[in-house]
Amino acid sequence: MTKDSYTDRRIRKSKQALQTALLTLLKTQRLHDISISKLVQVADLNRGTFYANYERKEQILDDIITEVITDLINSYRSPLENEEIFDFKRLTASSIKIFNHVEAHASFYQLILAEESFLLFQKRITSELKRLSLVEINQQLDDQTIDLDLLASYQAHAIFGLIVTWVESDFKYSAHYMSKQLLKIVSSKLLH
Repeated sequence: MTKDSYTDRRIRKSKQALQTALLTLLKTQRLHDISISKLVQVADLNRGTFYANYERKEQILDDIITEVITDLINSYRSPLENEEIFDFKRLTASSIKIFNHVEAHASFYQLILAEESFLLFQKRITSELKRLSLVEINQQLDDQTIDLDLLASYQAHAIFGLIVTWVESDFKYSAHYMSKQLLKIVSSKLLH
């Protein structure tokens, strides 16, 4: 192992410890009430390690959100991976992975929806979902009078609304059930 890879590994471990500590503390405290001292104590690190990696605790939350959104994007795009042209009608509930993603990050979603940072997260996640929707919509839209930006925004917020409702119900349904319902909703004659 080279010195650089050892250093990179230490940085990753320190950042992961700080992220885990922040998520643990967010279960009982609001972000602005968490001190750096308490954060490093829970992470079992020193203040120097914190400041070697971050300037502010909000950056830790931003890193967590970035990782979750990256995984969300991969989950969203999963049914499209091997398709040259996306055909919505060929989708199955088991090919939709977005709810599996939310289920895998359940504790994060429960925390973030209760935290004041919710609006920042909502904006970032709906922005990504909108961007992903624009790619799909452009390939299959029959009615050229529909504003693509508005349609993508509608879809992004609708999917995010389903996620929020599912999290707030304490994951009452399985990820597979949620995927099946999403397919039924978008295939519904009410929306056509």
